[in-house]
Amino acid sequence: MADKHSASSATAAGSGDKHKHSNRLLHENSPYLLQHAHNPVDWYPWGEEAFAKAKAEDKPIFLSVGYSTCHWCHVMEVESFESEEVAKLLNDWFVSIKVDREERPDVDKIYMTFVQASQGGGGWPMSVFLTPELKPIVGGTYFPPEDNYGRPGFKTVLRRVKENWDSRKAVLRNAGDNVIQQLAEAMAACATSLQVSGGVAEQAVQLCASQLMKGFDAKLGGFGSAPKFPRPVELNLMLRYYKRLDQAGKASLSKKALEMASFNLQCMARGGMHDHVGGGFHRYSVDDYWHVPHFEKMLYDQAQLANAYLDVYLVTRDTMHACVARDILDYLNRDMTHPEGGIFSAEDADSLEPSGSSKKKEGAFYVWTAKEIEDVLGKDRAQIFAAHYYVREQGNCNLSRMSDPHNEFLGKNVLIERQSLADTVAKFGKTVEETADLLGQCRELLHAHRSKRPRPHLDDKVIVAWNGLAISAYSRASRFLRAEPEGLKHYFPDMGCDPKDYLIVAERIAKFVKDKIYNASAKRLQRSYRKSPSQAPGFLDDYAFLIAGLLDLYEASGDTKWLAWVFELQEVQDHLFLDKEGGGYFSTAEGDSSILFRMKEDYDGAEPSGNSVAAINLLRLASICHGEEGKLFLERAQHLLAVFEGKVKELAMAVPLMCCAYDVLAVPSKRQILVAGAKTSGEFDALVTTSHLFFDPDSTIIQIDPELPSDVEFWQAKNPMLLAMAQGKAPKSKAVAFVCQDFKCYAPVSDAAALERLLNKNKSKVAAV
Repeated sequence: MADKHSASSATAAGSGDKHKHSNRLLHENSPYLLQHAHNPVDWYPWGEEAFAKAKAEDKPIFLSVGYSTCHWCHVMEVESFESEEVAKLLNDWFVSIKVDREERPDVDKIYMTFVQASQGGGGWPMSVFLTPELKPIVGGTYFPPEDNYGRPGFKTVLRRVKENWDSRKAVLRNAGDNVIQQLAEAMAACATSLQVSGGVAEQAVQLCASQLMKGFDAKLGGFGSAPKFPRPVELNLMLRYYKRLDQAGKASLSKKALEMASFNLQCMARGGMHDHVGGGFHRYSVDDYWHVPHFEKMLYDQAQLANAYLDVYLVTRDTMHACVARDILDYLNRDMTHPEGGIFSAEDADSLEPSGSSKKKEGAFYVWTAKEIEDVLGKDRAQIFAAHYYVREQGNCNLSRMSDPHNEFLGKNVLIERQSLADTVAKFGKTVEETADLLGQCRELLHAHRSKRPRPHLDDKVIVAWNGLAISAYSRASRFLRAEPEGLKHYFPDMGCDPKDYLIVAERIAKFVKDKIYNASAKRLQRSYRKSPSQAPGFLDDYAFLIAGLLDLYEASGDTKWLAWVFELQEVQDHLFLDKEGGGYFSTAEGDSSILFRMKEDYDGAEPSGNSVAAINLLRLASICHGEEGKLFLERAQHLLAVFEGKVKELAMAVPLMCCAYDVLAVPSKRQILVAGAKTSGEFDALVTTSHLFFDPDSTIIQIDPELPSDVEFWQAKNPMLLAMAQGKAPKSKAVAFVCQDFKCYAPVSDAAALERLLNKNKSKVAAV
């Protein structure tokens, strides 16, 4: 089922085509900036040339921030930035700057904070007017070209800002100074105490869970109403809450928490937000039913959701969750992977229609007419497929409470499982296996047919942070799915990789980042790669997410080279971003005068915050290291968590992953599994795989081959006690596993079945939740 992008993803600006207009973005590398290189707007990239022009001419700056797969960014481009009339206003009155928010999240976050504070919400495209000194004047998101629906049009906004600038320059400058001072003070969280206050760590998960549960949609899944976004950190939190309740012996409450997480994932998997034909998930659902999505696909969603489905599979052993995890990972590996291993960032919501129209439409690549499906599948198969996936002659999109402002989905169907496999079996009198096989064959046929359509634009940047998330998902899946669940093959006949090969994928991603985006001599990451490393440096998220992925890669592979890189990256992260006095990490390093203040982010949204991930990383490193180094990691984690405990008390549901970090801190004795012996032996591999088959987010899995010089050297430096245990294993055993928990170690075991019994038996208990 090959389904490769047939051409370069970004518009090949300057490739020889005749264009009426060209601007400075022509020389940029970002796909988003290149999309605007032939607008009549005289765009500048973020940088000193634009700032100097604004100061020299005393003009305000129009800052437009978006990304290449953003649907409403495309709409505003067509309506306004391709308009000669609008361009003349911008060119005469403003200095216009374009920023790719994925390439420069530091710029985006500063002004998004302003827009959210001043407008009560934000999003992309983000439109902000600045003084020449980069202080905000006014901001918003998408503006229509003309006044409509009681909202000012973009041309009206431009005239108002121009009039205010001409008549009230000094006032606007002073207001901008005050705004930045207030935002800087609000975002400069710090803690004088190096310790978390009593009870906060123990209560954080329960507090967050109780707030989330109040908004849970028990009928349709999700925490809140439409539009429904996947927020995997909420699922991380609910699963950790389930674990704590289970350990405390509160069976009914733990079952409820688990059912919420599992039901939410089931609803998403059955919904139209899930690409049933090609795999992966779209960005969000515009309705309560997870039916009609906003069709862009983002890497950060895929990676986090794959991990969430893997976690629930570990707990429930429900094959569906394993299937969806594989569906996501195989989609990324098939359609989103650089030839040398990195994972691209996103696919667009919009694409050309198969009919040959020159106008792109949202979802054109993904939606179906009933006739198309019947033509591809034949009448008999189409009848069963249509019943299972809610295909209607008149289209099914209008049956969900969705917004279709451009009437792009009339007569079209977004596939959604509105009935269970059992219902379809009962309706058509076939066996479960026959029905599952038939639906799988139908998906394959439709996939082959769909691959001939014009594909959506691919943003082929390789972003370090998001690839860190992908490394984690592939690494964990390589162990969690080693024993293929019964019935998995029926879900999607061409599943792609053997689960064991996911480890190869994870290592290729890590190698790509290290070879292409990491300066080994300077020990610095850049933010992204597209043909060459970006000019933008790596930010906190890049370091923290990559470290988290590499920790999971080590636990899956046992190769200490990845763990050695973790310690190197952590040292650089601490040097660049750590607030040694106030605690926690800034999102950006010092030194860029265009960044008006340094933020310490805490919000766990569609992506987790760098501080949340960093806190968990520090606690994981503390559990690996012996002596002073381990103690230092623990102290830094405690100081970080002390910085944000006020947010937990105020609104825990805003920081679910941070609450998970508090919970890691609160666990008195974390399980540590040491597998020692010859790493090349089947016995060793079986013990490692068994070590991964239990949902225990606090456990650490260490692999040591006492005959391997690299292992001996590494562990002698980091934890000589673990090395001594590995060297003292029974000499006749090819591999043994030591399980240590509750301040004691159990007798080593040398076969996988015995290890499984031991891990099943010795579940730690915690105080009542």
